[in-house]
Amino acid sequence: MKKIVLTALLVLAGAGAVLWYVSQRSPAVSFKTAKVEKGTVVAAISATGTVNAVTTVQVGSQVSGTIQKLLVDYNSRVRKGEVIAEIDPALFLAQVEQARGNALNAQANLQKARVTLADATRTLERNRPLVAQGIIAQSDFDASQTAYDAALAGVKIAEAGITQTRGALLQAETNLKNSVIRSPVDGVVISRSVDVGQTVAASFQTPTLFTIAQDLTKMQIETSVDEADISRARLDQTATFTVDAYPDRRFSGTVSQIRSAPVTVQNVVTYIVVITVDNRDLLLKPGMTANVSIETGRSDGVLKVPAAALRFKPRSDKEGKTNGGTRPTNREKGAPLKSGAPKQQVYVLKEGTPQPVAVQTGLSDARFVEITEGTLQEGDELIIEQIDGSKKKPAGGMPMGPRM
Repeated sequence: MKKIVLTALLVLAGAGAVLWYVSQRSPAVSFKTAKVEKGTVVAAISATGTVNAVTTVQVGSQVSGTIQKLLVDYNSRVRKGEVIAEIDPALFLAQVEQARGNALNAQANLQKARVTLADATRTLERNRPLVAQGIIAQSDFDASQTAYDAALAGVKIAEAGITQTRGALLQAETNLKNSVIRSPVDGVVISRSVDVGQTVAASFQTPTLFTIAQDLTKMQIETSVDEADISRARLDQTATFTVDAYPDRRFSGTVSQIRSAPVTVQNVVTYIVVITVDNRDLLLKPGMTANVSIETGRSDGVLKVPAAALRFKPRSDKEGKTNGGTRPTNREKGAPLKSGAPKQQVYVLKEGTPQPVAVQTGLSDARFVEITEGTLQEGDELIIEQIDGSKKKPAGGMPMGPRM
């Protein structure tokens, strides 16, 4: 019995020693790698904007009244000068007739003033020799002179009255003309804000009745570019974009304008970049939201590495050794780069050990970075992630269910 107990104790002691030894060993380390590739790297600015027509005209009314006729609707094609709506002209016709009556009255007053002037002129000329001969008193001659001057002034007043009434008549006729709303441009009606029977008031500002896009085959996108990226934007750069209506299709355009006026919203400064787009197939509609990518640089057929490789740094233990092995020597870091060039470092996996290589980077997109200098070759394995075997895994067995 004692031998059995002793044997069991020895087995337990051996098992404990083995477990202690295993727990003291360094955890296994593995690395996730990616190959150096040759390809294209495109640097771009990402922004959002709204699709709009290049020229949009808001058609309003200069007079107040009730809408009597609507001759166009949404998506109607119109020509310049075409009648698109009419306001009830009854009031304006009455104003025209009243202005014409005032003009006729002014002409009659002018004729009357001219008759009075002719009579005063004859009286003055008849009294002039009589006062010289002493036949009439000087006061009578002065009275005839005063009557002449008054008649002359009356003619000028009547002439001014004609000019005034002519202006009032012209204004009334213009208001009557403006009661007929015409299209100022060739285009397509994209918005209508009134209905028949609705009253429009133009007392303080011109109400907008229609919005007409002059040419929907040419569109533009106004994008908001962050101040950190605006320095990379240039005229005539190529831009691609997508809209929610066609998620699987990419449209293209050209940067046509970079506005210098800042737009500040909640302390965020952006600048408007306008992109011109060809819309011959009329797929794009005004108001669509566009997710824009403005190409600021392109490198074709260059070495490129994942951006994660430049962010990777191996973790070290207390003895000055990396988890994958000993630290590499300076001799293994590759050829020196040009002085003054911005140096970065990637790690190549050689014989299970990460080896640093100095590189110089160029253009970058969201996933890859161009390598312009260094000893990297196509196909080299770059470390992008270190997987530490010491991470604890969930214990086996059935998971506990929720408490009832």
